[in-house]
Amino acid sequence: MTSDPTVDAFIAAVNAGDRTAFFGLLTPDASMYDDGTDRDLRAWTAKEIFDDNGHMEVESSSADGKSLIIRYRNDTWGEMRTYWRFDVESGRVKRFETGQA
Repeated sequence: MTSDPTVDAFIAAVNAGDRTAFFGLLTPDASMYDDGTDRDLRAWTAKEIFDDNGHMEVESSSADGKSLIIRYRNDTWGEMRTYWRFDVESGRVKRFETGQA
């Protein structure tokens, strides 16, 4: 768990494979970045999370709960140590960034 309820809900939606809850947590103009490149959010999350059994386990969190080190795993890549940073606006994720930690 983190100190940010929106980030916690994001992690819970990923771990449950719940696309409806996940996309309900995002702003309409949400964006994301992976390993140095802006990505198509829907295509990336389908491939890396939902179609591939993605799972997030928090290793550490900043005081505000918006910058995390996560042990992330999916069926394609196995487990890896990743960073995740969240821009949360009015209880919804506007942008998230991830990459190798």
